[in-house]
Amino acid sequence: MSKSFTTITSDVAKALGTLRKEIPDTMQGFNALSKAALASGALSALDKELIALAIGVASRCDACIGFHVKALIRLGVSREQLMETLGVCTYMGGGPSLMYAAEAVRAYEEFAVGKAT
Repeated sequence: MSKSFTTITSDVAKALGTLRKEIPDTMQGFNALSKAALASGALSALDKELIALAIGVASRCDACIGFHVKALIRLGVSREQLMETLGVCTYMGGGPSLMYAAEAVRAYEEFAVGKAT
């Protein structure tokens, strides 16, 4: 059975909403960290999202892949940029990263249709 990254990200977003209610200080801290880490600086926001995607692939995190691919599409990532990043993931992580790189391609193709709203 094929994964739906739309379903994965939607389900996790709902669960994160519960965490925001139950552990608001932790979630506010995490959100502040995320905002600071992904802000443009010496590296562009797009470059930082590509790095985040690469770590998600290496960590084999479906939700991470989904959320970061959506963000990359919103930032205007090209298919070529995505593919080169996934090539580096495969180089550094071998076969397991290759399998999750393929999942990232599926997420890109799924979200690119609707331009990741």
